[in-house]
Amino acid sequence: MRLRIATLLPLGLVLALAGCDAAKTAAPAGETTAAAPKPAALGTLDRSQAGTPAPTVAFERRGGAKATLADFKGKRVLVNLWATWCAPCIAEMPALDALATRSSQLTVLPISQDMEGWRVVEDFFKPGKFKTLTPVLDQPGSFAEAIKARGLPMSVLYDEHGREVWRVAGTVPEAVLKGL
Repeated sequence: MRLRIATLLPLGLVLALAGCDAAKTAAPAGETTAAAPKPAALGTLDRSQAGTPAPTVAFERRGGAKATLADFKGKRVLVNLWATWCAPCIAEMPALDALATRSSQLTVLPISQDMEGWRVVEDFFKPGKFKTLTPVLDQPGSFAEAIKARGLPMSVLYDEHGREVWRVAGTVPEAVLKGL
């Protein structure tokens, strides 16, 4: 009996697809396997890393002095990773400045990811442009790497003890900023 190729192709495809999950190992009886956390959608609060200590990676203040988030111990800190070439970052800055101005219980810390350094950051932060924000520089992107930033803008709220509360990849929703 001769099988036709047209009959074998669908059967072969089904068998090949059935084997795709064969490489997964089954969990021992009574145990479950932990799936990698799925990143939250852009612009939504992600609490999957809540409680994680702030990284100890240093960033640069104006003038070259180094600092870390440990320097803000006892204060809540909203870290905002941004760049002068990032349109959503630039659009978000006035709202972050307003938040920093109205809240004495929160430090808003814009950490620039610009590879051109202080030259472009200083140009963007011209005197009088913002009331309260004071930028710092993350070169060569070690802070962003340490928190596994998914892009820009990226904001992370740290509590008074330096532990992550939540993060937002993308622009922080206005309602969230108003609640801080």
